[in-house]
Amino acid sequence: MRRRVAKKHAILPDPKFGDVQVTTFVNNLMLDGKKSVAFSIFYKAIDRIAERTGEDGLEMFKKALENVTPAVEVRSRRVGGATFQIPTPIRDSRKSSMAMKWLIDYSRKRNEKSMAERLAAEIIAASKEEGSTFKKKEDTHRMAEANKAFAHFRF
Repeated sequence: MRRRVAKKHAILPDPKFGDVQVTTFVNNLMLDGKKSVAFSIFYKAIDRIAERTGEDGLEMFKKALENVTPAVEVRSRRVGGATFQIPTPIRDSRKSSMAMKWLIDYSRKRNEKSMAERLAAEIIAASKEEGSTFKKKEDTHRMAEANKAFAHFRF
């Protein structure tokens, strides 16, 4: 067990939209400390979304994040000799973190040419409640539902 609760770092809002959530997403998107590259990828993706759908790109991004945010997850727990998958509610910071990481991972696995195009396509799909990221959330919820009988093992 740790002695103290870890301090939360203050995250500055992004320069274009003034949104802390965008900065958090870009921090997850960033590779090798190249934050300006990550920002340019994100902004290009938002522009592509606005161009393709005719709606506000940032609103589509927020809707997509909301659609892929899980409410419960399964955690492994050994009880006796058996390992059970126990459904557990997720705290808010972890919910958003998981949603962002899933969105980025499944964007990287897409087949479009540039990362901005992949990210834009995945965000559009997630905002329409389709695509790989949304499927991941549905699978997580389905797994938790299937193992609801073991919820009494939660600690």
